[in-house]
Amino acid sequence: TGPLLAPIIDIIQAGRMLRRILPQSLRFFSTKVEPLTIKSINQKVVNAEYAVRGEIVIRAENYKKELAQGNVKLPFEEVVSCNIGNPQELRQHPITFFRQVLALVTYPELLDAKQTSSLFKSDAIETARDYLKGIPAGSGAYSHSMGIPYIREKVARFIEERDGHPSNPDNIFLTDGASSAVQMCLQLSIRGSQDGIMVPIPQYPLYSASIALHGGKQVNYYLDESKRWSTSVEDLQRSFDKATAEGTVVRGLVVINPGNPTGQCLEEENMRDIVRFCNDTGVILMADEVYQTNIYSTTPFTSFKKVVMDMESECKDVSLVSFHSVSKGFLGECGRRGGYMETHNLDPEVQMQLYKLASVTLCSNIDGQIMTGMMVDPPKEGDESYEDYINERETILGSLKLRSERLVDSLNKMSGVKCNTVEGAL
Repeated sequence: TGPLLAPIIDIIQAGRMLRRILPQSLRFFSTKVEPLTIKSINQKVVNAEYAVRGEIVIRAENYKKELAQGNVKLPFEEVVSCNIGNPQELRQHPITFFRQVLALVTYPELLDAKQTSSLFKSDAIETARDYLKGIPAGSGAYSHSMGIPYIREKVARFIEERDGHPSNPDNIFLTDGASSAVQMCLQLSIRGSQDGIMVPIPQYPLYSASIALHGGKQVNYYLDESKRWSTSVEDLQRSFDKATAEGTVVRGLVVINPGNPTGQCLEEENMRDIVRFCNDTGVILMADEVYQTNIYSTTPFTSFKKVVMDMESECKDVSLVSFHSVSKGFLGECGRRGGYMETHNLDPEVQMQLYKLASVTLCSNIDGQIMTGMMVDPPKEGDESYEDYINERETILGSLKLRSERLVDSLNKMSGVKCNTVEGAL
């Protein structure tokens, strides 16, 4: 039996030896992964610039900390943050009706409390009950990834009443402010460094930062300050042709109306020219319309949805995505992170991919969705809260207009500085 067992014994001994040697050999041949450093992280993040949250803001926050800790050596007693549109930080009062409804929806037990009728307006109580019927799971549960259907229907009705054209709730996405909607559209459009998005200069840095993050190319077009910051189609075409000649595939055109930071309201004829440009070139039109209620001039706000629909027989091939938000306007509910985007004439398969992107984050926050619903469906004449709502709205808009006029006047008195009249937005 000895000769027969010898090979088996040799195998067992070899196995024992391998168990002793193998861990050492693995350690010898393994490669240690480079730790995260500024050079090893995604360089698209490093290269993205977002000045409204940049170095100056960081310095300002440090000053706030020093003041809170009792530093009396600084030559000021307060830091006022003007880097971003954040009205309630600057003591803008929230709309009472909206806050009452939100409080009742968040804590439904209040609806049955004896004191409620003396603390809340009757229409706020009724509206809260309506929202709770439309949100059976309550405000603490996930919703449909595109947003609560009950609220999307409200948004569609608002758009129809505003523009005089149909709006389909299935083309409405409720989002965490307009910013997340913009991010989704850019992520969908930019395939690589060869793809470009046309952006107005001056611009809001959300666009330049987001394009860089997604690895695309920013294609600048320039607003004409001497013509009320208008958009020249000739300049659009020059920018498009130059980018195309350099090998860039232009995928989209961003238009901000009313303008940020320029404060202009586009004339409808100018908007028609822009729609024709998009129809001729095939680029998707991305309409940032978050300041549509802040109008100080005689030029009324007109949505790109209305213009595109009015021109449907002439420009059948235009794809449009429009953005709106509760952060701006007279609401100033930035921290609620509510908004919507409406798609128009988007390929159904592309829309499904947009839905998939929305699904990755499960849903936008419910408080923001409810605030969006109230933005598009506020108190109506005859409701108990209507007069208070109108007074609060007009007080805020009047204050914003007065401050814009004072700022323009002060800037124009400075040597070497010229500033156009602000027509809307900021």
